[in-house]
Amino acid sequence: MADKPVIVLVRPQLGENIGKAARAMLNFGLVEMRLVSPRDGWPNPSAGPAAAGASVVLEQARVFETAAEAVADCAHVYATTVRKRGVTKPVVTPEEAASAMAQAQGRSAILFGPERSGLETEDVALARAILTVPINPEFGSLNLAQAVILCAYEWSKHEALVQPTQEDLLPPAPQEELDGLVAHLEGMLEPKGYFLPESRTDATRRTLRGVLTKPGWNHLEVRTLRGVLSSLQHEGKPSAKP
Repeated sequence: MADKPVIVLVRPQLGENIGKAARAMLNFGLVEMRLVSPRDGWPNPSAGPAAAGASVVLEQARVFETAAEAVADCAHVYATTVRKRGVTKPVVTPEEAASAMAQAQGRSAILFGPERSGLETEDVALARAILTVPINPEFGSLNLAQAVILCAYEWSKHEALVQPTQEDLLPPAPQEELDGLVAHLEGMLEPKGYFLPESRTDATRRTLRGVLTKPGWNHLEVRTLRGVLSSLQHEGKPSAKP
């Protein structure tokens, strides 16, 4: 597996945005942040609260005077920009860049420019390729953290990360439990004349069984449905005397 890419923030202006970028990184498994001449110096007290717990990224962040120094040890450098900077380079999407970085030998870095103006021409000149997002041509205005999270997310597809909301699903209930559910409901419906006329009884039973078995209920769900039917079945009946 290739080394994880380095996120390089070139002349970032606000501590809050540095913190938000760190949060975006850690969500998708990236931990190495490099800062190039942050406007308000470093460390910045505004970054911590905005990072919302991604303190490990901020604590390990390294500061450099120039973008060239920040990427000196990186063999593959991508410059994020949506503007033409008078530099002729290959242009790739975050998905294409992530795929290339995952297969590359040597370290990779992604450069992100200042919030107000983006990367300068000399910054882009350091890169092997320009990384840009297909975006609304009438409104190309991603903030710093949004740009970082798009790139980090595409990289995460090549990592063994855990789906946060994924849960272990219970297996479907055995057939005998489904048969019991079907029989229970049929026993309640038959006295009501639901299966009449008799010429349609078999077809109606098949359709009902199909409806009840199609979802693939697990045993807890079948028990819940049986409980609902039992409650309805006994509704209105006098309770037994002690």
